[in-house]
Amino acid sequence: MKKTLWIIALIAVVNALGYGIIIPILYSYSHKFGLSDFHNGLLFSIFSVFQFVATPLIGRLSDAYGRRPLLLISLFGTALSFFIMAFAQNAAWLFIARALDGLTAGNIPVALAVISDTTEPKDRAKGFGIIGASFGLGFTFGPAISAFTIHLGAGVPFIIAGFVALAAFLVTAVFLQETNTHKGVAVTRHVFDFRHLFHALVDPAIGKTLTVSFLVMLAFSIYIYAFQPMSVVVLHLSAQQISIIFTVIGIIGLVSQGAVIPRALKLFGERRLLVGSALSSVILFLVLFAARSYPLFLAAVMLQAFTNGFANPVIQALLSREADQKSQGSIMGVNASYQSIGQIIGPIIGGVLSTIFIPLPFLASAAAMGVAALLSVQILRKHLHQQALV
Repeated sequence: MKKTLWIIALIAVVNALGYGIIIPILYSYSHKFGLSDFHNGLLFSIFSVFQFVATPLIGRLSDAYGRRPLLLISLFGTALSFFIMAFAQNAAWLFIARALDGLTAGNIPVALAVISDTTEPKDRAKGFGIIGASFGLGFTFGPAISAFTIHLGAGVPFIIAGFVALAAFLVTAVFLQETNTHKGVAVTRHVFDFRHLFHALVDPAIGKTLTVSFLVMLAFSIYIYAFQPMSVVVLHLSAQQISIIFTVIGIIGLVSQGAVIPRALKLFGERRLLVGSALSSVILFLVLFAARSYPLFLAAVMLQAFTNGFANPVIQALLSREADQKSQGSIMGVNASYQSIGQIIGPIIGGVLSTIFIPLPFLASAAAMGVAALLSVQILRKHLHQQALV
């Protein structure tokens, strides 16, 4: 189990590393190819569009043919997308690279399914927390790589990320054993089933948890977009200051998910922790909406980085408990698809609202998390009611 977990953690680092590298430099990098702000918006969104398409497909295929081959294919595709970005000759290649990166980012549900395959239900939240911490590690080092290597050449950070992905590919190929012992059992006639995607949202066992997952990602995506105009236009922060903040956010997420979550789970349990995380985010988004000073804004951002780290591992653990053991890859794929929808429409909502009033997107994030908090309370009450009946 320990070796498998470290391999999956490495895969999570690779995915987050790519995201962390791209955030600070993609905008300026794309200007070399004459892209306008509108085209830049499309370039950012195309990743999530293709990730939405890919995640249920890869999850279902991993249930049919095994986790290992799908992880290998997706890691190789991720490496290739970084090299395409590094050596792109025109804007079309940037769009191709981002689309390919979105397709191969579907490996995260498979990685999560490996955790489900190899752990007892009571230990899964801890395993998912370690994966979340790995994301924090990649998100921390990604911006740092860009900051320290961009002066060597605009494409150098992408080349470094590509070699890291290739290293993860080799480690997976050599050391990871197949963990799916139910290959083909849960597969339906349709490998990519939109009906299954929509029906899952009203499923009595997992529907509310999936909705909470979507709302959490929607709120976070609006927030990530709103962070840029708020930092630059209202608070007048430099690019260097913004990069430092992103690095600190990654460190806080790393500590939150790697060190705090296991202890918090023992004290409060998964469902109470989800309620607390959602309510905390509502308060912090309202603070960000009202903030006009750098110290208050920075404090709220740091606290938000801490509380946001709790949501995803807890949601993934709940889904793994609520779903059939033979369909773990499919459920994780469906969850990732709904998160991708949030990532697609979140920046659009943020962009529209910021043209009205720059801090307004933070209010939208608070509203989304408010609904998520209400649903989380219902999930908790249902669990307590079931316990009372036992």
